Amino acid sequence: MHRAESPESRLPKALAADACFAIVAPAGPARLDTQKATQWFAERGLRCRIYPGAMQAAGYLAGSDEQRLADLHEAFADPDIHAILCMRGGYGSMRLLDRLDFQLIGRNPKPLVGYSDITALHTAIYRHTGLLTFHGAMLNADLLGAKLQPTESSLLAQLGGLLGKGDAIVHPAEIALHSVTPGVASGRLLGGNLSMLGATLGTTAEIETQGCILFIEDVNEPLYRVDRLLTQLRLAGKLAGIKGVLVGDFAGITVAALTPLLEQTFGPLGVPVLAGWRSGHCDPNVCLPLGAQVRLDSQQQSLVLEQDLFQA
Repeated sequence: MHRAESPESRLPKALAADACFAIVAPAGPARLDTQKATQWFAERGLRCRIYPGAMQAAGYLAGSDEQRLADLHEAFADPDIHAILCMRGGYGSMRLLDRLDFQLIGRNPKPLVGYSDITALHTAIYRHTGLLTFHGAMLNADLLGAKLQPTESSLLAQLGGLLGKGDAIVHPAEIALHSVTPGVASGRLLGGNLSMLGATLGTTAEIETQGCILFIEDVNEPLYRVDRLLTQLRLAGKLAGIKGVLVGDFAGITVAALTPLLEQTFGPLGVPVLAGWRSGHCDPNVCLPLGAQVRLDSQQQSLVLEQDLFQA
C-alpha cells in the first residue's frame, strides 16, 4: 500500500472582507434554502457560491460521485473562492478519495471546513498535501440553525486570522471539561470522527498519528462500538506514538460513562487526556484547526496554538 510521508503543514490564506465561500456537499444530501444561505453570508459581510451537488440528491448521496468530486476540484481551483464550506456530513466522502487531485489542492491551499463524514477528506488532504483544514460548523447542520456560541464565532475568528501562535482556542466556560489523565503535551492536532478514522485504516487516506495530539468524536455509537473502534486503532498501531488525546463530544454517551474506557485505552500510554470538549455533533460546536501544532494541558484544561494558522 502506498504511504505518503507526513508533511509539514501547508497554510491557507486568511479570509479578507467580502470573502467568497464555496458551498459543497461531498457526502449526503440536504434541502438548502438558497435565499437563507445567501442572506446569512451577506449579513456577515461575506459571499457564497452554491455548487451543483449541494442542490442534488441521489439516494443517500448529494449527487453523483462525479458531480461531488467536480464541485470540490472546481472550488479549490477557482481563484474567486476563498474557503470551502461543506453543507453536511452523512456518507459519501470516502467514495471520492481515490480520485482526489491532491496536486490541484496543494497548489490552491484554501480552508476546508466540515466534520463527521468530512473527516475522510481532512485526513486524506493532510496526509497527501499537508494542508491545514478545519473541523468546524457546516452550513445546514449548524450555521443556518439556532446554535450556541462559540459555534459561529470560533469558526469565523479562526478563518479570519484572528487567532495565531500563543492564542488559546476558547472552550465555553460554562461547560465542564474532565481531565482523565493530567499532563502537558505538544503535537499536531489530527483526527476527527472516530468511525471515519477506523473506516479509512488500510487506505491511502488513513491517519498518520505519530507525534500527534489525537482528536476524536462520534455520534450515536453505543459504548461497545466506541470500544471496538478504539481497539481497532490500537491494534493498527495508531495509538503507540500519540502525544495526547482531546476527546470531543460523543453524542449519546456521557463523559462519566466514557471515562473508564478512556482510562483503559490511553492510561497505559501515559499521555494527557482531556475529555468533554464540545466539538462534533453538539451544540455548541467549537472549531478546531486540524494539522496545526498545539499544546494540550489537560490539567489546566487548555488548548493553545503553537503556530499561526495562515500564510503571512
